Amino acid sequence: MRKRTQFVVGFAALAAAVVFAAETAKHNFKPKDGYVPDAKTAIRIAVAIWEPIYGEKQIAREKPFTARLDTNGVWIVEGRFRRVMLAASLSLRLRRKTARF
Repeated sequence: MRKRTQFVVGFAALAAAVVFAAETAKHNFKPKDGYVPDAKTAIRIAVAIWEPIYGEKQIAREKPFTARLDTNGVWIVEGRFRRVMLAASLSLRLRRKTARF
């Protein structure tokens, strides 16, 4: 009876370790070029962030959007340049590797 209990406890511990290892490994994927590999992706993410804040009408007025990658691996996404304001009214900085903004 004692060996059976030890076997069951050992098996349960092993199963828990396997499940934990599989769960941890499942979330370690990192794309080679980062989560934001190109300008098109950066613009799509920026629009998804801006839309709930500024609304569809404001977003439409800011088109076309530009995205450029700086030397630190940060995408800078901006709306249309306005001479009246002398600046882009929408702007977002987005890390290439992590997609943090």
